[in-house]
Amino acid sequence: MPWFGNFIQLSIAFTRQRPLPPHRSAAVFGPPPSIAQLLQHFSAAAQSNREPGLGPTKRDEKPRVVVLGSGWAGCRLIKDIDTKIYDIVCVSPRNHMVFTPLLASTCVGTLEFRSVAEPIGRIQPAISREPGSYFFLANCTGVDFQKHQIHCETVTEGADTIDPWNFKIAYDKLVIASGAEASTFGIKGAKEHAVFLREVYHAQEIRRKLLLNLMLSDVPGVSEEEKRRLLHCVVVGGGPTGVEFSGELSDFIQRDVHQRYAHVKDYIHVTLVEANEILSSFDDRLRRYAIKQLTKSGVRLVRGIVKDVQSDKIILSDDTDIPYGVLVWSTGVGPSPFVSSLEVPKAPGGRIGIDEWLRIPSVQDAFAIGDCSGFLERTGRPVLPALAQVAERQGKYLAKLLNHLGKAGGGRADAAKDVDFGNPFVYRHLGSMATIGRYKALVDLRQSKEAKGLSMAGFVSWFVWRSAYLTRVISWRNRFYVAINWLTTFVFGRDISRI
Repeated sequence: MPWFGNFIQLSIAFTRQRPLPPHRSAAVFGPPPSIAQLLQHFSAAAQSNREPGLGPTKRDEKPRVVVLGSGWAGCRLIKDIDTKIYDIVCVSPRNHMVFTPLLASTCVGTLEFRSVAEPIGRIQPAISREPGSYFFLANCTGVDFQKHQIHCETVTEGADTIDPWNFKIAYDKLVIASGAEASTFGIKGAKEHAVFLREVYHAQEIRRKLLLNLMLSDVPGVSEEEKRRLLHCVVVGGGPTGVEFSGELSDFIQRDVHQRYAHVKDYIHVTLVEANEILSSFDDRLRRYAIKQLTKSGVRLVRGIVKDVQSDKIILSDDTDIPYGVLVWSTGVGPSPFVSSLEVPKAPGGRIGIDEWLRIPSVQDAFAIGDCSGFLERTGRPVLPALAQVAERQGKYLAKLLNHLGKAGGGRADAAKDVDFGNPFVYRHLGSMATIGRYKALVDLRQSKEAKGLSMAGFVSWFVWRSAYLTRVISWRNRFYVAINWLTTFVFGRDISRI
């Protein structure tokens, strides 16, 4: 115990103040320490046993904004925050933002993985250059709202010789943008056997499994039944992510598998399982078009509810078995354990409750944006969908608000109580887009499902979809990567290397 060691050292030091025996020279032992030296030693020893971290900012330092997460909401805020006013600290288990609308394309080699990953240091260069701004590879394990302090644990996966350690960060403003987790609705076996398409490593795992099954099915000794199972890709969830992945996969099968795996091309197929209607937020005409095109490209559509997931098959509520070789799960999102652990008011669905200015009303200087947040019922506003455009626009609004507070003298902790926050956040839906494979896409520009507006499908929509997302990629570096990948795939086909 540290205090016991300090006590022993203190006792020895006082003992040494007694007259030294003649055979012991003071030159050897040195002069006895003074009381001030002993107290200084005791204080330093105690200080060394505290958790490391960043303490409260001083008056001659810039206020500190701490952002938890590196998704759409957090990265847009980090990009737009005025680093002349604030020091910015980002805490996240990944050092990049994932451009999720194009993530499905990386699973089959249409795009390379680096094309959809944007490093935090490129989004906000101050994090790499400014002395008070940092990126920490860590998970936030708790928040002390009263002390304006967060508790973190480092992420050390892949570093076998280093164990995780804890540290603290004091903040002037806290922005929780930690996102949400894939929802399995408590279905047995889903977390253990399914792959969720939310991160780059998910896409890498899908690609490795898909290519491995293609190669194994071509090896002598594999039965016909086992070939059909290995090469059966099942997608659970008929939202935009599930439909786009199914479309990319069917396109990959028709163009690349038929050419390069001709021996097993008749065994590979895709099944899309949805409990209700696919693409339920889109116009009815567009949904019918999507169903027609997916069916035409070989995707089997099954309406049913999954009740059990096993290592080689899923079981529906009507006891139908569907064997699979690759299972992709995209049924929506729910709150993470970290969000659930926070002792703050919750919005419907377990999200962090926020007011019209994206503040957590029960505490000072704390905000929540993105998929982890939702309007409290007392605001009279609906909980916004977990979409990239919602998160990005919340991040943009909050960055502007924090810049305003900083200029008005409210950037420090507990300093914004008397500052006018201005207009509240207002979200206007810009529309939805989804690709369904083979140069076909859907574009629905209505502001809501009940509203009227432009909607179209087909090749022109596919061109609009690609053009829109190419311009939305954050850096010119990644725009170049995406454009080159698309051109290379069009001319030479997809990369089928299993690395």
